[in-house]
Amino acid sequence: MRFCGLVYLSALSQLCLRGTLAKCPLQITPQSVVVKYGDPVSVNCSTSVTHMGMGWESTVGGVPLSTASLITWRVSELTDWEIQPPFCYINYGKQCEVALPVTVYKTPDSVSISTVNQTMIEGNQYELQCDVYNVAPVQKLTVNWYKGETLVDQTSFTDTIKSPVNKTSKLLIRPDRADDGAQIRCEVELNLGEEGPQPPPTNTSEPLRITVYYKPKHSNSTEIISWSNDVSLNCTVKANPAAVYSWHSEHLTEKISSSVIQSSTLSPGNYTCIATNFLGEDKKNFTINCVTGCHGTFWTVLVFPQLLVAFTSIL
Repeated sequence: MRFCGLVYLSALSQLCLRGTLAKCPLQITPQSVVVKYGDPVSVNCSTSVTHMGMGWESTVGGVPLSTASLITWRVSELTDWEIQPPFCYINYGKQCEVALPVTVYKTPDSVSISTVNQTMIEGNQYELQCDVYNVAPVQKLTVNWYKGETLVDQTSFTDTIKSPVNKTSKLLIRPDRADDGAQIRCEVELNLGEEGPQPPPTNTSEPLRITVYYKPKHSNSTEIISWSNDVSLNCTVKANPAAVYSWHSEHLTEKISSSVIQSSTLSPGNYTCIATNFLGEDKKNFTINCVTGCHGTFWTVLVFPQLLVAFTSIL
C-alpha cells in the first residue's frame, strides 16, 4: 500500500518526500528526460534494497506496484503537453519517492522575418519583426538576430505555458550607408539542456536584404593638384540613389555633368563640384596650382656659336 499518494496532490506525500528523499534507495535512469512531442520515452527505476513493492505513478504510463528490483516507465507516444512529473516510489518499511522531470518540446513550423520598410534612409530608425510559429516550450526559446554572420541581438521569453504557441521578436535598427545590401536574418534555438538534443535544434528565416538610401559624402572636401598635361579632377562619390554632378569655375565655358574632368578642358585655378541626390548634396573643391610650363606656347631661343661665326664670315 502506498501511503504518500500523489506528490502533487497530497500534503502528506509532500511531508513524506521532504523527510525521505535524500535517503530514498531508488535510482532513476536517466534522472530527467527531454522528449519530442509524439516520440517514445522510457525510464528505469531500480533499487538494491529488499522492499514490499515499488511502482511508477503518472498521469500517463503508470506502473502498478511490483516486487521487482527494476521497473520501467514507458510511453510509446508522449502527447501530453501538461504531463505532471512521474514518480517512482518504494515501500520498504517506510515509503519514499523520486520525481522524474519531463520536458516535451516541438520545433517551430516556420520562422519568418518582415519589415514595413525594406527600403530605408540612412540615420532613420526601423523595426524588423521575426515571427515564430507553433513552438514549445517557449521559455526554452531564444531568438538570435544576425546581420551577415554577426550576432546583433537576442530575445528570450519567460512564458510558462507548455503547449505550442506563436511568438514574435522585434529588432530596432538605425542603418547607415555601410548597411546597404546587408542581409538580416533571425535564427531561433531551443535550449533544452544537456538532456536535450545536441546541438540544440535551430530554425532560420530567409534572409532579408535591405536597401539603404544615403546622400553623397566625399571623404575629403578639398583637393590641391599641381598642373600637368595629364591632370584630371575626379569628383566620383558613392551615393544611393547615384549622384548627379555639376561643376562651377570661371575657367569652364560649358556645362559638365560627368564626375570627372579631363586635362584638355582644365587650366590652373579653382573648381567646385557638387554631387546631388534627393537626400542632399556635397561639395568638393579642387585647386590646380601652376608650377611651371602651364597653358600656352613657350618659345626657347637656342644660340649656337659655330653658326654665328659662319654667318659672319659669309658677310
